[in-house]
Amino acid sequence: MRRVCLTLPTDRACAATVRAVAEEAAHGARHFDVEVHLLILDSSGAADLAAHREAVAALPPEPGVVVHHFDEDEQRDFLRGTVARSGVAAPDRVLDLMLPSGVSYGACTNRAFLIAEALGCASVHRRDSDSRYQYLDGEPVLPIHHELTAIGRRAADVAGLVSRSRLDPALAERTVAMVGGSFVGEMSVDVAEIRALDPLVHDDLVGLSVPAGYPEIWRRNLVDEAFRGAGTAAFTGDLTTLTTVAPTRVDMCNIAFAREVYGRVPLPPATDTIGSDYFLVHLVHGARLPGVLHNRHIVNFHTPERRSDAGFLAYQLRLTKFLLAAPHLQAVHAKAAAGDGPLDADGLVRASVVAA
Repeated sequence: MRRVCLTLPTDRACAATVRAVAEEAAHGARHFDVEVHLLILDSSGAADLAAHREAVAALPPEPGVVVHHFDEDEQRDFLRGTVARSGVAAPDRVLDLMLPSGVSYGACTNRAFLIAEALGCASVHRRDSDSRYQYLDGEPVLPIHHELTAIGRRAADVAGLVSRSRLDPALAERTVAMVGGSFVGEMSVDVAEIRALDPLVHDDLVGLSVPAGYPEIWRRNLVDEAFRGAGTAAFTGDLTTLTTVAPTRVDMCNIAFAREVYGRVPLPPATDTIGSDYFLVHLVHGARLPGVLHNRHIVNFHTPERRSDAGFLAYQLRLTKFLLAAPHLQAVHAKAAAGDGPLDADGLVRASVVAA
């Protein structure tokens, strides 16, 4: 039976999200021939960690679902053993990259990738603790259904299972490497107030994330759409597209990758920086690997901590570091967009090209 990993990294109180994601895991196991490993990577403080342990302990047993809840000490023990067995030249350095002291969206997802590999999973499906599912007719709208329908399958075989195909026929023999949707609700980055107070400053600020040399019309569209996700419209029915998925159309709270991608290239483990965890989204798009874009968007919301002065300041620092890092990441993205350069003869990502 195929194993898949549904992961929830968190550093905040989210017992309700734990229960909701567990329901999504159960849905996947019930409707597909898979064993779903629900992986909760918990960097929360003691009180929130205890509440999460209670929530996990109270989950009803579900056939085909295996739950793993690791606090930071348990994650560190796993990593230390794995790094030691790998024989890398600088084990302490690798351990720090995998589990840094600061917040790192890339590093926490890399830990999920590594543990998924250890569990023998074929794909990783990520959710976030500051999001929740939409509902239709009283039932949650679960992205895992579209993810498990397509991830890891030949694009030609998926073409008849989606609403429409926009994929170049020349790519039909390649494997679907990514399935994703976006979010609805509050903006993913706290720039709404800047936009309200001074739209020109907002445009200049957000424009720093757009690669140099883009035509003005493209730049304008990217700035207008930045951090808005899919807007605020409620889900009314499925729409799925087989395509090479544009990075601006998906969010990391609503994403699945095949192991042929994350098993070869890790995410940049930048600390206190947003956006670094989107590296593989850009790589998949630039390498022209097939994906499926769906509209089972997840609801994004801002937590009370994020609305506090300290939380707001921390997030603005992460945004600033993202804008500073953007030109460097864009140079790598451009390399990945150079035809089939990042792919080997079997259509798989070559880590050596990405790292060069």
